Amino acid sequence: MILEVAILNIKKGLSKEFEAAFKKAKAILSSKKGYISHQLKKCVEIENKYILLVHWETIEDHEIGFRKSEEYKVWKELLHHFYQPFPTVEHYK
Repeated sequence: MILEVAILNIKKGLSKEFEAAFKKAKAILSSKKGYISHQLKKCVEIENKYILLVHWETIEDHEIGFRKSEEYKVWKELLHHFYQPFPTVEHYK
């Protein structure tokens, strides 16, 4: 099992809009092959900061199956404009 970790810094004042968009986007995430589970947590100390944890069966399920899918284009349209700066994503096993 692989754990994807992304720190998401959201542009100031857009947290509510981000959370609403994520509610739509998570259906895309959870529909992909190899997806196991995810958690999105809001930082207590820093407003507009979140951590996204996603469990995948394999790294390829994330890097290829998800990121190279047609559905990922919708994911990007829903979420990528909220990030400042764009998040670094790391994988752990």
